Amino acid sequence: MDLVTFGEGLVRLSGLGDARRLDAHVGGAELNVAVAAARLGTAARWISRLPDNALGRFIEGSARVHGVEARVEWTADGRVGLYFLEQGSAPRQSSVVYDRAGSSFSQIAPGTVDWLSLLRGARWFHVSGITPALSESAAAVTDEALKAAKAAGLTVSYDVNYRVKLWNASRARAVQEALMRYVDLLVVSEEDARTVFDARGESADDLARALAKRFAVDAVAVTVRDSVDGIGAVVVASGATYAGPRHNVEVVERVGTGDAFTAGLIVRRLENRGWEEAVRFATSIAALKLTMPGDFFVGQRSDVEGLLDKTTADPSLRSG
Repeated sequence: MDLVTFGEGLVRLSGLGDARRLDAHVGGAELNVAVAAARLGTAARWISRLPDNALGRFIEGSARVHGVEARVEWTADGRVGLYFLEQGSAPRQSSVVYDRAGSSFSQIAPGTVDWLSLLRGARWFHVSGITPALSESAAAVTDEALKAAKAAGLTVSYDVNYRVKLWNASRARAVQEALMRYVDLLVVSEEDARTVFDARGESADDLARALAKRFAVDAVAVTVRDSVDGIGAVVVASGATYAGPRHNVEVVERVGTGDAFTAGLIVRRLENRGWEEAVRFATSIAALKLTMPGDFFVGQRSDVEGLLDKTTADPSLRSG
């Protein structure tokens, strides 16, 4: 097992407004990362907690279909978390409504997960800020998981993934600053770096350097949503900056794009590739995810390599 992720699995229903039908998808930030990594050839395990009913089994089955080893604590009570997505087209933004209060996962308790067993043999552990946002007990288990992963010698990545509908910025800052001592790779958007951590800087590079210094993190990746200079993300590691290009694509759906990006970084680093290659690989996966409906990246490695070949051939899209 190479990668272990930990987080809630959700059912998404799309098509609000005056829609006559709703399309169902499975998602969840950490599950999205595991699926993308598995589809790119990395052995991935996802740890979660679900009710033992049809919806819980639907989520688990969706993970397994994409090659993820799902390790689920099944519960007799609780419920599956839901969210509703109404797609928007520019200039109107998409709208999300969460219905996840009281979910089985949010009721997870410290001391109930056998981290020693579930992390054994793994090389990398990933979690996002959505998980500790769900409840105080989920935050406690997140701390427990990160501590166990660090003690086991795994590389730890953490995506801030701030959701204003789950908690406010001051609470998100207080909880997550305490978790940074376990983190080797921090992933954050420009907006979240400023909102959650009050980071200062004109550019993504400035923000990444500020956070790397503040938290003594080995590497910080900052994603850029609306780039005017062709950059989709930067990684600051060991004092050096590496940039990945922003690709112009026809956007089908933005959900899961950041998770696909994170998966790309993880996969390339597990393959012992340098940060420049990793960030270019990651931005290519993110671009491809934008063209796919649903929460999961469902492409193939050949799709990513094909896009990488095109950007390598275009001098305007080279990093550095």
